[in-house]
Amino acid sequence: MASAGLPRGLWGAVRSQLTPITFKSSIPSIASPSTLRAFSSTSARSIRTVTPRPQAFKLPFFTPSARSTFFYPSHAFIFPRSITTAPSLPEIPRSLPIWLYGCSALVFGIVVIGGVTRLTESGLSIVEWQPFKGVIPPITAAEWDAEWEKYRVSPEGLIFVIPAAYYVARYKLPKPIPAKLALIGLGIGFQGFLGWWMVKSGLDQEIVETNSVPRVSQYRLATHLTAAFLLYLGMLSTAIGIQRDVKLFKNPGIVSQLSLPSVKKFRGMVHGAGMMVFLTAIAGAFVAGLDAGLVYNEWPLMGGRIVPPTDELLDEHYTRGGTKSILRNFLENPVTAQFNHRMLAYTTFGLVVALPFVARKVPFASTRRLANLTAAAAVTQVTLGITTLLYLVPISLASMHQAGSVVLLTCIMALGGSLRKPSRMLKHLRR
Repeated sequence: MASAGLPRGLWGAVRSQLTPITFKSSIPSIASPSTLRAFSSTSARSIRTVTPRPQAFKLPFFTPSARSTFFYPSHAFIFPRSITTAPSLPEIPRSLPIWLYGCSALVFGIVVIGGVTRLTESGLSIVEWQPFKGVIPPITAAEWDAEWEKYRVSPEGLIFVIPAAYYVARYKLPKPIPAKLALIGLGIGFQGFLGWWMVKSGLDQEIVETNSVPRVSQYRLATHLTAAFLLYLGMLSTAIGIQRDVKLFKNPGIVSQLSLPSVKKFRGMVHGAGMMVFLTAIAGAFVAGLDAGLVYNEWPLMGGRIVPPTDELLDEHYTRGGTKSILRNFLENPVTAQFNHRMLAYTTFGLVVALPFVARKVPFASTRRLANLTAAAAVTQVTLGITTLLYLVPISLASMHQAGSVVLLTCIMALGGSLRKPSRMLKHLRR
């Protein structure tokens, strides 16, 4: 039956162009005969005009199962009935990483002061370790007189323990963070024990009876320095990790770039350079413990040769039982210890100064800047080491050289942090 208001031929042409419209809804189809008759009175011009169908309106985190559809002859709008809330980071105060940076700076200062203590040979002035008594200062005049000539134990542990307990109790921190804070707190206590253990090695009964110059064991000195470095890096890594996760959460587009081949290659190179810097610094502890900086005060040769004579590198005098143990010479022979430190420094320096050239292919400008800064720190550190050796280990240069090793480790840690992938906490939130 032809529609009123349209010629029979024109209505047939329009009807032949119509196709059934199928909607996933309980509402009757819009192409029913009653609906067509309702719109048959519209002018032929308006019917021929095809209005483009807009795309469905979608929002992030949209729930497709809960939606309502409003139908119009040439339009379909989809409105979500429920929109889920975007996941958010757990409650992490901004002051938390800042406080960790402050604690790491305190450890940095303690490492430098420890180096000065070793160089001035004043570490053996403390012959007792009382971690609880030293926290409370003397009250009476008699106590002040008794403690006047003694060093009081520094309460740096409380600077970490009390704020850490506050953050854990006050805020709902992600699970990895409280565990890391607890581990750092245990490390502080263990570091204090290692300091006492190191000093005790210089008060051996044989040294006292023979009235010899007291010296601490180079093994215990290296252990004490290693623990200090690990404590410092633990605080620094935790602070960098927190800020990195917040940045990746706010800028998720960076995550995909972290999987690029150039980024993966450079990340592995940074990790290798960091391990070499750490190993070279620990080798320097054996040089300090053996006073190996006072032999072969020349550079780049050692006694006119690149490699010293074999009988000096493997000297029986510096080994136990008269055996030519290679390992014991590296750990007890001053000549071998200095040669080992030199070779490690050369290798580390070559690896670190190559970082800026490899970083050119990395798409992060901040990473390239940090690579340049790390290379500059390596050049400064090598210059300080050579100068310290040539000038017979003056206290000022030697202290700067030890501080330079911590600065170089800091630069490597910051460089690795700029390439850090999302932590387990952030991966869980992104699911």
